[in-house]
Amino acid sequence: MHHRHPDIDPQLLSETEEQRELRTVLRDFFTEESGPEDVRKHLATPRGHDEKLWARLAGEIGVHGLAIPEKFGGSGYTFAELAVALEESGRALYCAPLLPTVVLAAHALLNSGDRQACARYLPRIADGTLTATVAGFDEAEPGVVAERSGPGWVLRGAADFVLDGAGADLIIVRARTPEGARLFACEPAAVDTCSRTPRRVLDETRRQALVEFRGAPATPVGESGEVTAVLDAGRAALAAEQVGGSGHALDATVQFVTQREQFGRPIGSFQAVKHRLADVLVALEAARSASAYATACVAVASPQLPVAASAAAAVCSETYRLATAEYVQLHGGIGFTWEHPAHLYVRRARSSEVLFGTADQHRTRLAELVGLTTRPAA
Repeated sequence: MHHRHPDIDPQLLSETEEQRELRTVLRDFFTEESGPEDVRKHLATPRGHDEKLWARLAGEIGVHGLAIPEKFGGSGYTFAELAVALEESGRALYCAPLLPTVVLAAHALLNSGDRQACARYLPRIADGTLTATVAGFDEAEPGVVAERSGPGWVLRGAADFVLDGAGADLIIVRARTPEGARLFACEPAAVDTCSRTPRRVLDETRRQALVEFRGAPATPVGESGEVTAVLDAGRAALAAEQVGGSGHALDATVQFVTQREQFGRPIGSFQAVKHRLADVLVALEAARSASAYATACVAVASPQLPVAASAAAAVCSETYRLATAEYVQLHGGIGFTWEHPAHLYVRRARSSEVLFGTADQHRTRLAELVGLTTRPAA
């Protein structure tokens, strides 16, 4: 059972001057280079995002290497700095695969303790030349089997709804072996041994795919198939994204209701509208707190991470849903149109709230973690 009291230094929950400067740089960068029309334009491209912008984000600002140690080509900062970048990317609805590459795959490699694999892949993740993802991490029994083939290993089976599964250069796969689950690195270049079928999903800014392995060569990564910490880092990262998206929805709506007039006065002056926006603000502040705590837990590898990650997942998912619903409703007729960006945020909110488990599933997990039920925690 986890302790009920947090063990995080309160100073870790406050933004440093360096983090504020990073936020300012990133907000200006995304505002100038990745507006709603840019997002729409690049969704129609084969890769689904602006590859030049991806390279600039890695090379000019160094986002990809923020949480990667210097010995593996990164900047040597912590997850706290990366969370700032994720929040600003969520605010701008940036559609490149930051979450699967920089969070899930990078943390899977780092947590594996496999220095050879880290040295091979992390420098290329940090400099933006390698995109990566994970597969089979959210399955109790992976659908992929690893078999020995001569001196090496091959993968057989399938993993569905893999983030950026159709385009990633590297897939870290959790597969079954006779000794139990284990991680493998697969570079799916050969079509005959690995087929990747894009799935039609609600949120086109976050592509997913069915990945089928038919004897695909793979290299073992580490000795264990334990991925709970990686998934919890993913939940903390997603919570930061959701806070950013919720912040955009609230700011855009406040700006609109102060300009839109009805009965000779701005609609934002009506008490009913004020109350609805106040509810969003209160929810957003709670989400910021939950996200900050989860971020700090990842940054210092706290044993409280499972509790913090599930709490953030539940709170931030519901806040994003509320904020985007009001984004549409309080914009009136225009909020329902295809041309308005609100629907893009609604889609991101709805898809994100089920990405690593629903809010109800996380509440159940929280109850188990703090000892309110007798079932073992996942």
